[in-house]
Amino acid sequence: MNPYELTDWQRILFGELPPLFLLEVLGRSLVMFCVIFLALRATGKRTVRQLSVIELVLIIGLGSAAGDPMFYDDVGLLPALAVFLIIIISYRLLARLATQSAKLSDWVEGKAVLIIDEGVFAIAEFAKEDLGQDEFFMELRSAGVEHLGQLRRAYVESSGNISMYYYEDADIKPGLPILPELFAKRSARIEQAGAYSCSFCGHVTQLPSNTVNQACPRCKRNEWVRALRTRRVT
Repeated sequence: MNPYELTDWQRILFGELPPLFLLEVLGRSLVMFCVIFLALRATGKRTVRQLSVIELVLIIGLGSAAGDPMFYDDVGLLPALAVFLIIIISYRLLARLATQSAKLSDWVEGKAVLIIDEGVFAIAEFAKEDLGQDEFFMELRSAGVEHLGQLRRAYVESSGNISMYYYEDADIKPGLPILPELFAKRSARIEQAGAYSCSFCGHVTQLPSNTVNQACPRCKRNEWVRALRTRRVT
C-alpha cells in the first residue's frame, strides 16, 4: 500500500485509475446523455415542465442510473440501460392505469385542494397540506394580493402551484392582511373598535375597543389583525 501524500496529484486528479480513463469517461457520458435525452422524449413533454411525484421519481431514478456508468469503471453500460428500460416501462404503465382510474390518478398525481374559500382559510384542508402560512402568504404577495378579502377561491394544485380566483373590485370584502409589517401587529388585545380578522383562519368580525382574548367563533384562536378592504393592484 502506497503511503499517503498530500501532494499526490495523480491520486487527487485521477484516483486509482490511469489518465487514459478520462477518454472513456467522455465516451460514457456522451452515451448516457443520449440515453437520458431519448428517455425524456419517450415519457412526454410534460415531464420536463411541472413535475408530479411520479415524474420526480422518474427523474431521480433515471439520474441515478445514468450517473454511475459515466465515471465508474466497474459499472457497465448495459445494466444502466436495463434500469432505464424498467423505469420507463413502469412509468408509462402507471400513467396509463392512472388515466383509467380516478382514485389511482388522485393517489399518483395528487389533486387540487381548496385552500381559500370566500376570503377565509379552509381550515381542514389547509391543515392537511405541507404548506406553511408564511410560504403561502409569500405566494399570494407575489401575485399582487394584499389581503384575503380579495380572494374568492385559491387552490393548491397537484404540481404545488397555487391557482387564485379574485373578487371583482366592487365585491372585495374585509380580509386578513398578508403584508409582513401588518400581519406582525396581530394581538389578543384590541385597542380600537373596528373590523378585525383572525390571524389563523381569516374570519372577520367587528370587535369593540378594549377587548382582550376574544376567541374567534370559527377556529377559537384569539389573535386578531385589523382587516383591510383595499383593491388588488394589478
